[in-house]
Amino acid sequence: MEPPEFAQQLRTTDPMIGLRAVGALHRLAERVEATHVGEARRAGWSWEQIGDALGVTRQSVHAKYGKRGDSQKKGERESSDV
Repeated sequence: MEPPEFAQQLRTTDPMIGLRAVGALHRLAERVEATHVGEARRAGWSWEQIGDALGVTRQSVHAKYGKRGDSQKKGERESSDV
């Protein structure tokens, strides 16, 4: 979707078009957030630092993203413990 077209859809009075645009924004925001949370974790940021940057608690950001990267780290620890 072209940016001008997208901007036009955000200004529409048609609920279907507007809600589809909102859904697309939500999906984009989720992808951007996940990318940057991953980058922050790889850079050594704590869950508290990430939560502060996002304006949420460390528990909520960990609940949302913790199992994604931690399972890989856990697997690495388990294989090194053998």
